[in-house]
Amino acid sequence: MYNINEINGEELESKLSQNNTIYVVDVREDDEVAQGMIPGAVHIPLQKIPESIDQLPEDRELVIVCRIGMRSMNACLFLKQHGFEHVSNLSDGMLGWTGEIVI
Repeated sequence: MYNINEINGEELESKLSQNNTIYVVDVREDDEVAQGMIPGAVHIPLQKIPESIDQLPEDRELVIVCRIGMRSMNACLFLKQHGFEHVSNLSDGMLGWTGEIVI
Protein backbone atom coordinates (compact mmCIF):
# COMPACT_ATOMS: atom_id res chain seq x y z
CA MET A 1 0.00 0.00 0.00
CA TYR A 2 1.14 3.54 -0.70
CA ASN A 3 1.51 6.19 1.95
CA ILE A 4 -0.16 9.37 0.68
CA ASN A 5 0.75 12.65 2.33
CA GLU A 6 -2.28 14.77 3.23
CA ILE A 7 -2.42 18.49 3.83
CA ASN A 8 -5.36 20.75 4.58
CA GLY A 9 -6.35 24.00 2.90
CA GLU A 10 -4.62 26.20 5.44
CA GLU A 11 -1.35 24.30 5.06
CA LEU A 12 -1.55 24.46 1.27
CA GLU A 13 -2.25 28.18 1.32
CA SER A 14 0.79 28.73 3.53
CA LYS A 15 2.99 26.56 1.31
CA LEU A 16 1.84 28.35 -1.84
CA SER A 17 2.68 31.74 -0.34
CA GLN A 18 6.22 30.53 0.42
CA ASN A 19 6.93 28.25 -2.52
CA ASN A 20 6.03 28.72 -6.17
CA THR A 21 7.19 25.26 -7.24
CA ILE A 22 4.09 23.44 -5.96
CA TYR A 23 2.01 22.10 -8.85
CA VAL A 24 -1.70 22.04 -7.94
CA VAL A 25 -3.92 19.72 -9.99
CA ASP A 26 -7.69 20.10 -9.72
CA VAL A 27 -9.42 16.82 -10.64
CA ARG A 28 -13.01 18.08 -10.33
CA GLU A 29 -15.50 18.16 -13.18
CA ASP A 30 -15.94 21.19 -15.46
CA ASP A 31 -19.08 22.43 -13.71
CA GLU A 32 -17.34 22.32 -10.32
CA VAL A 33 -14.27 24.16 -11.62
CA ALA A 34 -16.52 26.85 -13.09
CA GLN A 35 -17.35 27.83 -9.49
CA GLY A 36 -13.71 28.64 -8.81
CA MET A 37 -10.23 27.17 -8.58
CA ILE A 38 -7.11 27.71 -6.54
CA PRO A 39 -5.00 30.32 -8.39
CA GLY A 40 -2.38 28.64 -10.57
CA ALA A 41 -4.03 25.22 -10.41
CA VAL A 42 -4.19 23.06 -13.53
CA HIS A 43 -7.54 21.44 -14.32
CA ILE A 44 -7.38 17.77 -15.29
CA PRO A 45 -10.63 15.89 -14.56
CA LEU A 46 -10.05 12.65 -12.67
CA GLN A 47 -10.96 10.40 -15.59
CA LYS A 48 -8.34 12.16 -17.75
CA ILE A 49 -5.43 11.70 -15.32
CA PRO A 50 -4.21 8.44 -16.97
CA GLU A 51 -4.00 10.03 -20.43
CA SER A 52 -2.47 13.24 -19.01
CA ILE A 53 0.20 11.64 -16.82
CA ASP A 54 2.99 12.63 -19.22
CA GLN A 55 2.06 16.30 -18.76
CA LEU A 56 2.67 16.20 -14.99
CA PRO A 57 6.09 17.16 -13.63
CA GLU A 58 7.71 14.33 -11.69
CA ASP A 59 10.32 16.65 -10.19
CA ARG A 60 7.85 18.99 -8.42
CA GLU A 61 5.58 18.56 -5.45
CA LEU A 62 2.08 17.78 -6.71
CA VAL A 63 -0.99 18.64 -4.64
CA ILE A 64 -4.17 17.04 -5.92
CA VAL A 65 -7.51 18.76 -5.26
CA CYS A 66 -11.17 17.80 -5.57
CA ARG A 67 -14.32 18.86 -3.74
CA ILE A 68 -13.94 16.90 -0.48
CA GLY A 69 -10.72 14.90 -0.83
CA MET A 70 -11.91 11.50 -2.08
CA ARG A 71 -11.37 11.75 -5.85
CA SER A 72 -8.07 13.49 -5.24
CA MET A 73 -6.98 10.60 -2.99
CA ASN A 74 -7.73 8.20 -5.86
CA ALA A 75 -5.66 10.35 -8.20
CA CYS A 76 -2.80 10.41 -5.68
CA LEU A 77 -2.84 6.61 -5.41
CA PHE A 78 -2.78 6.29 -9.20
CA LEU A 79 0.14 8.72 -9.49
CA LYS A 80 2.08 6.94 -6.74
CA GLN A 81 1.56 3.63 -8.56
CA HIS A 82 3.06 5.26 -11.65
CA GLY A 83 6.24 6.48 -9.97
CA PHE A 84 5.35 9.95 -8.73
CA GLU A 85 7.04 10.39 -5.36
CA HIS A 86 6.03 13.89 -4.26
CA VAL A 87 2.24 13.70 -4.23
CA SER A 88 -0.08 15.16 -1.59
CA ASN A 89 -3.85 15.07 -1.22
CA LEU A 90 -5.76 18.19 -0.18
CA SER A 91 -7.60 16.29 2.54
CA ASP A 92 -10.48 18.71 3.03
CA GLY A 93 -10.77 19.54 -0.67
CA MET A 94 -12.15 22.80 -1.99
CA LEU A 95 -14.72 22.76 0.81
CA GLY A 96 -11.85 23.41 3.22
CA TRP A 97 -10.09 25.98 1.04
CA THR A 98 -10.43 29.49 2.47
CA GLY A 99 -7.89 31.17 0.22
CA GLU A 100 -8.38 33.09 -2.97
CA ILE A 101 -10.17 31.47 -5.90
CA VAL A 102 -10.22 32.34 -9.57
CA ILE A 103 -13.13 31.79 -11.90
